[in-house]
Amino acid sequence: MSKKIAINHQIKSNEVRLIDSDGQQLGIVSLSEALKKAQEKKLDLIQVTDKAKPPVCKIADYGKYLYQLQKKEKKTQKSSEIKGIRLRFNISEHDMDIRIKKAIKFLNNGDKVKIDMVLRGREKRLSDFAKNKVNLFIENLNKEIPIKQEKVKRGNRGFSIMVIKSN
Repeated sequence: MSKKIAINHQIKSNEVRLIDSDGQQLGIVSLSEALKKAQEKKLDLIQVTDKAKPPVCKIADYGKYLYQLQKKEKKTQKSSEIKGIRLRFNISEHDMDIRIKKAIKFLNNGDKVKIDMVLRGREKRLSDFAKNKVNLFIENLNKEIPIKQEKVKRGNRGFSIMVIKSN
């Protein structure tokens, strides 16, 4: 959260547009009257927005209000990205292990992982060998972390497959 939320006596305006704890609008009232209504319900007067004239204030529990804002902010932040891992035709066992660890890191962060096997020149003729390498990578990845996968797709430059973490 970037800005400070004004509550109770921190509110500067003389009049406020008041919203009840039930969500009903009570209209424009003086700040002292709004504070009195909030104290009667043993809740806080929270300035929701200061862009309006008079500013909009709500009677609510400050802790719950902050929690709801943080939850809403977190929901908008989280969007999965597509991360790429590129395999080569003659990839060594050690390099494959390193790429598996990288894929696990991406999947644990909630990202999708696109695995590409790029084939060049004569490698394109040995596509069965390349497809087996991709399948071996997927099997080893699946041993480490449960995943959902699409079918291996054959493109003009090689093979690709998209995987996500299964719950």
